[in-house]
Amino acid sequence: MELDTCNRITAKQLSEMVSFSLETRWENPDNRLPAIMVWGPPGVGKSAIVRSVAETHGCGFIDLRLAQMEAIDIKGLPVPEEDGVHWKISSTYPRDEKSRGILFLDELSACDRTIQTAAYELILDRRLGEDYHLPDGWLIVAAGNRIEDGASAVAMSSALANRFLHVELSYDAKSWHDWAVKNNVHGAVLGLLQFKPQLLADMNDDTQNLERGFPTPRSWERASIMLQRLEGKDDAILSPFLCGLLGNATGLELLSFYHLYDEMRRIVVMMLNPNAEISIPKDQAKRYAFCTALCKALWDKGHGTQEERLDGFYRISLEMPSDFAAMSMLDAMNSNPDGAESNMLLVKHKKYADWLKKHGKALRGRASA
Repeated sequence: MELDTCNRITAKQLSEMVSFSLETRWENPDNRLPAIMVWGPPGVGKSAIVRSVAETHGCGFIDLRLAQMEAIDIKGLPVPEEDGVHWKISSTYPRDEKSRGILFLDELSACDRTIQTAAYELILDRRLGEDYHLPDGWLIVAAGNRIEDGASAVAMSSALANRFLHVELSYDAKSWHDWAVKNNVHGAVLGLLQFKPQLLADMNDDTQNLERGFPTPRSWERASIMLQRLEGKDDAILSPFLCGLLGNATGLELLSFYHLYDEMRRIVVMMLNPNAEISIPKDQAKRYAFCTALCKALWDKGHGTQEERLDGFYRISLEMPSDFAAMSMLDAMNSNPDGAESNMLLVKHKKYADWLKKHGKALRGRASA
């Protein structure tokens, strides 16, 4: 029987939970909100999500990798003085009483019991003996892998577990896609994961060697960086990088989709030439690559004027099947580097009413999904 399914949350929900806890602590430091423990397999973005919340709020972020620490690194060094023994606490901890931020205790489930025990007082009472207390503006968030992930993990004591609010971060292809579009992840990665969202994270595929590369949100982001930096290189160079990050099967599948996406550059010609024949791929995989390339071309200021690109976007998308046209519209709005102001150009375009009449139902369905 599967347990602990009720506290599974998406990346978006985790971001909202941490934001709420942080803001609530700032409004009322005495609210006694518990520290948050985020469980999840390797590479799903636990630390990246928490860090992004701190960046969004413009506050501090201190990342302590507990598996690399000793108990003395947490509790401090005992130093005898005239009035007794005092503990010299690490300078890593925040001292400014007016400061705000997130103290992130990473790899908590990977450290041994001595480290976990040393962290008890900090997590529950926000202090270390009589010599240090965490400023009120700081929220404690911890993270760790589960034992079943095959990662370095030990069982958490009940005494420590009872000090936390526990959540489990689940794979969420839609949330990751929304994040990836806004963060300039390579179009080949976006297109492939739109086509096969189950590839976002897969540790249960028997063909994957978990001692080598395997697909996770983290490894997909790194694969995107490799594609961007190795643009134009041949397969003999690309293949080891992609397979080393994603595993052989998934790496080769991305390489194939990369070539497919590269072929879609003809979209620029189709977009800028009002007399060009509109040719929409019939193959489903090619359609995903086509949609991704269309959105990239729309905001690429290196080709034509913005008016020409908008005209071309509508000319092409009006010929597309509704589900793919709706996907293209949402991705176009999310990937626009100039934000809401330029998005209004899409809505105010002379062809938007015609587009909405044809594809509006599909758009509403995708937007509410």
